[in-house]
Amino acid sequence: MEPRRSILHLIGVNLIFRNVCAVLAAPVQEMQEPEVIRTLKLGNGVRIQDILEGEGKEAQEGDVVEFNYVCRRSNGYFVHSTVDQFSGESAPVVISLDDRQMIKGLKDVLIGMKAGGKRRALVPPSVGYISENLQPIPEEFGPRRSLLSHAKEPLVFEVQLLKVL
Repeated sequence: MEPRRSILHLIGVNLIFRNVCAVLAAPVQEMQEPEVIRTLKLGNGVRIQDILEGEGKEAQEGDVVEFNYVCRRSNGYFVHSTVDQFSGESAPVVISLDDRQMIKGLKDVLIGMKAGGKRRALVPPSVGYISENLQPIPEEFGPRRSLLSHAKEPLVFEVQLLKVL
């Protein structure tokens, strides 16, 4: 009985040892970092994702810019857009990048963007529509009312910078 047990034990140990050696001898595959969209969080709470890097002139504070945007609530519900979803026609916003005319959060998103670029940003209410006079704001009653009724919650802006004028 004893020789039989030692033979079975020896065979089992050899099989395990052989498998361990095969695993250790296999070439190690190089790990590739997955494609992850990185977000930048600014000090005022705005979170920015670069979707497409532009190739034109970079927007600076005080510049006059032309851009399209889509505004959604943080839960994804549509609020307003400068691009018609059915016809594709756009009515871009032309505005100066200063704190007196436009919401601070959106200004921070546009500064540093290059013409042709696209960004997505989460704008907290503290740097959003703190006043009804801040731009961009829709001229039509329905979208304007919808936007201002959600001014006290975070808004998601998808912005495409068309030109730095």
